[in-house]
Amino acid sequence: MREQPLWRLLASVNGPIVIGLLQTHLYESERRLPSSILHERITRDLEEIRAQGIDFPQTAQAYIAGWLAEGFLERRFPAEATEEEYELSTATVEAIRFLSSMEQPHSAATESRLALVIQALVKLAEDTDTDQSRRIDRLKAEQARIEKEIEAIQNGRMRVLPHQSALEQAREIISLTDELTGDFRRVRDQFDQLNRELRERLMDNEGSRGVVLRSVFTDIDQITESEAGKTFSAFWRLLTDPEQSATLEEALDNVMSREFVNELELKDRRFLRRMTSNLLEQGGIVHKVLQDFARSLKRFVQSREYLEQRRLNQILKDAQRAAIAIKDEVKTTNIIKDLLLTSSRIRSLSQWALYDPSIQALPDGMYDGDVSSIDLDLVAELVVQSEIDFRSLKANVRGALEKFSQASIHDILEQYPADQGLGSVVGLIALGSQYGIKSEDRETVSWVGNDEQQRSARIPKIFFLRERMDELV
Repeated sequence: MREQPLWRLLASVNGPIVIGLLQTHLYESERRLPSSILHERITRDLEEIRAQGIDFPQTAQAYIAGWLAEGFLERRFPAEATEEEYELSTATVEAIRFLSSMEQPHSAATESRLALVIQALVKLAEDTDTDQSRRIDRLKAEQARIEKEIEAIQNGRMRVLPHQSALEQAREIISLTDELTGDFRRVRDQFDQLNRELRERLMDNEGSRGVVLRSVFTDIDQITESEAGKTFSAFWRLLTDPEQSATLEEALDNVMSREFVNELELKDRRFLRRMTSNLLEQGGIVHKVLQDFARSLKRFVQSREYLEQRRLNQILKDAQRAAIAIKDEVKTTNIIKDLLLTSSRIRSLSQWALYDPSIQALPDGMYDGDVSSIDLDLVAELVVQSEIDFRSLKANVRGALEKFSQASIHDILEQYPADQGLGSVVGLIALGSQYGIKSEDRETVSWVGNDEQQRSARIPKIFFLRERMDELV
C-alpha cells in the first residue's frame, strides 16, 4: 500500500502544500483545467509560497510533470481541444476527502445518519420477506399511519423538521452525493484498466484479422458485462429515468427555497444547486468513455494498426532477448557525462521550405512614402480601438468586488460603463470564463457604441467572487 499514490501523497514531506494547491485549483472550483491555465495558476502560487520562505525551487511545469508521474494527476486530450487538460486522480480526490473529514468530522451518531441506516435495514427486510400476510399487514399499518398524519395536518397539527436537523440532513446529502462522483471516477478507472488489458491481449493474439475481430467484439461485451459495467449501467438508467429525474429536480427546487439553506456555506449551496447537472456530467463522462472504448477497439483492429503495434512489440522482445544473451560477455562501465536537454523545436529537413524573396517583392519597386503627422494621443486612440483594455477591465472588476462579495457582468457595467462598447462586454466575458463562475441563468447587459447608439444583449450570467479577487492582477 505504501507504493499507492494515495499513501505517497499523504506521507510526502510537502504533502500538505501539494494537496492544498491541487484542492484549490482542481477540486473546489473547476474539476478540469487546460494545461496553460493550470501552469499559470501554479506559477503564481509558487511565487507566494517562496515569498513565505518555503523552499520550492522547481518550475510549475516540473512540479506538474512530477505529480503526473506520481499518479496525483491525470492528463487527457479531449476531442477538438487545442491543448491537453489536467484533472485529479481518484487517489488525490480520496486524499482530499479524507483530510476534509478530519477537519470537519461527523458528529457521533447523528440523527440523519442513524435514520439512513434504519431506513435501509427496514427496506432490506421488507424487500426480502416472502411471507404475503406479513407484507400485507405492514402495508395496512403504513396506510393507517399515512391517514392519521393527513388527519393531523388537516386539524392544524403539522410536524416540521427542526432547523438544526434540516441543516444536518442537507450536509449529509451533500457528503453522500460527493462520494457518488468519486464512485464514477473509480468506475472510469476500472474501464481504463480493462481497456489496457484488452489491448495487451490483442497484441499477443497471433490469429487472422477475423479471429482478432471476434475477440474484440467478445472483449467489448466483457467490458459491459463486468461488475463495474453492470453497476454503472444500472445507476445510469436510474439517473436518466425521466420520472426519477423530474422527482429529483422538484425536490431540489423545494429544498433550495427553504430558509435553512441560507445558513449553509456558499460552496454547499452551489453544490446543491448543481447536484443534478454534476451527477449527469460525471456519469456522462463515464458513459462516453465506455462508448469510446468500444469504438477505439474496433478501429484499432479494422485500421490494421494492431499489426504495426505487434511488429514493434516483437522487435522490442527480440532486442531484450539479444541483450540477455550477451549480458555475461559485455561489461558495463560508468560513463560520467552530462547531457543538456534542448528546448528547441526539432524538425526534419523535409519540413523546411526555402525562402523566396520574389514572393514579397513589390511589382513597381520601392518608393518613398508620404510623411504622416501623428502624435502620442493618436497612437493611444488607435491602440484602444484595436485591442481590449483588459488591465482597466480587471481594475473595474476589483473595484466592484471591493463593494460586493460577488458581482455579475451586469453589476460591473452598472458601476463602470463599457468604455470600449462591445469590446468591454466581450472582455468581461473572457475574464469571467477564466476567473469567474458561470451559472445556468442569463442576464441582459447594455452599452453605448461608437455611433452613440444604446445596445443590449443577452449573455450567460457569470459571477466574479471576492475570494478570487487576487487572481485579477
